[in-house]
Amino acid sequence: MTAALPPRWLRGVSLAVFLGAWALVAVVAESRVLPTPWAVAASIGAHLTHGTLLADLGITLTRVAVAFVLAMALGIALGMIMGVSERANQLLDGGLILFLNLPALVVIILCYVWFGLNETAAILAVAVNKIPNVVVVMREGTRAVGRELLQVAQVFHVPPLRRFLVFFLPQLYPYIMAAARNGMALIWKIVLVVELLGRSNGVGFQLSMFFQLFDIAGILAYTLAFVAVMLLVEMAVLAPIERRLTRWRT
Repeated sequence: MTAALPPRWLRGVSLAVFLGAWALVAVVAESRVLPTPWAVAASIGAHLTHGTLLADLGITLTRVAVAFVLAMALGIALGMIMGVSERANQLLDGGLILFLNLPALVVIILCYVWFGLNETAAILAVAVNKIPNVVVVMREGTRAVGRELLQVAQVFHVPPLRRFLVFFLPQLYPYIMAAARNGMALIWKIVLVVELLGRSNGVGFQLSMFFQLFDIAGILAYTLAFVAVMLLVEMAVLAPIERRLTRWRT
């Protein structure tokens, strides 16, 4: 019977189970460190009406969007170059391995030290942490592109630009979307750390304030509000784009 339920209903059931378990544990524990769901909901309402929740969400989302576009653009370009050219791959692979293993916290601190506590340093720190992951995905995707199709297009004298846009690039769409989804999930987490360490606004900054005040309801309120927004971005933006770009496979 459960298998017959639509996926949307199954998600609702899992969410209801989670909320029920949370409420039960919170009521039984009666601890300040675990507020009830309705206490967190009340905190969200208070911050929406009398606080800066909406403004902070907008500021953080702007940083996420800028860093995401920058990381995807540079990562896709570098990954494709490394996938096509073995010489470029050998030249850049050492640096790629270095940045893949460089802790995000170190990158953030260095950017703030070198460029100051400003927006440029914040965006750059986030992008630098994500670019290597995009490069790895795109390099492997480029290597997996079917060369036979490209050779057929070349035999029929298809212009290089059209060959790239029609025969080469569509084969990379699944890899681009995999990098985008993974990137979005990683970038917003890093943005919160960047805001916590060196910005005076945004969700990450507010979380640090709530931590100092030991306001667990406020921490959960901001966290759940931001997670809800990111889930909306995933369902309303990334998922439709992925369906459109990969419909040629069906």
